[in-house]
Amino acid sequence: MKISVLIPVYNEKDTIVEVLERVSSLPLDKEIIVIDDGSTDNTRQILKEISSKNKNICVILQPENRGKGCAVRTGIEFATGDYVVIQDADLELNVSDITKLVEAVDERHEVIYGSRFLTRNEFPFMNYLANRFLTHLTNVFYRATLTDMETCYKLCSRKILLELQLKSRGFEIEPEITCKILKRGYKIKEIPVSYNPRKKGKKIGWKDGFRAIFTIMRYRLNA
Repeated sequence: MKISVLIPVYNEKDTIVEVLERVSSLPLDKEIIVIDDGSTDNTRQILKEISSKNKNICVILQPENRGKGCAVRTGIEFATGDYVVIQDADLELNVSDITKLVEAVDERHEVIYGSRFLTRNEFPFMNYLANRFLTHLTNVFYRATLTDMETCYKLCSRKILLELQLKSRGFEIEPEITCKILKRGYKIKEIPVSYNPRKKGKKIGWKDGFRAIFTIMRYRLNA
């Protein structure tokens, strides 16, 4: 089973090297696709240097900042693996947990989520409330029992992702993926993952929360 690890990145010069080192060391048959979303710090130069030395890392430089959703969609277009997983370019999640996601795939589950709420993790209070609310809303609208809809760690077969015909540009890509998967009747299996929230530099804000609510409601009514 070949895994495509998509890493959307925007202004993460302090962490991108370590993230790539950790992903590269995973004991998996994998390809690494980094999509720089128009970074304005030194991230792009770092990625150019890394890709010139390591041909196993594919670096895509977006001409401007288009949003996480656009970066993820671009990565999916380039992916050739049987399964695709998204890895953020910070160090909030433990990269080694990707292996656990892959091991959880079985005949009934082609979609595996890494839930930050199935084990004891610390959360900033407002982020905790927002995540719990959005997950609960998703469960109500789509008759699901998820604990962490907003998780970055979504492992999904590339076949299913292409079928979803994703459209989101920003952070609303997370609920769009989940809602479309659930609406099509696919089973999502959750496994616990560790989480270490960053103290500064978080790029998601309250406006993204409202976009997520709209997305959840929108895809309940539309394809």
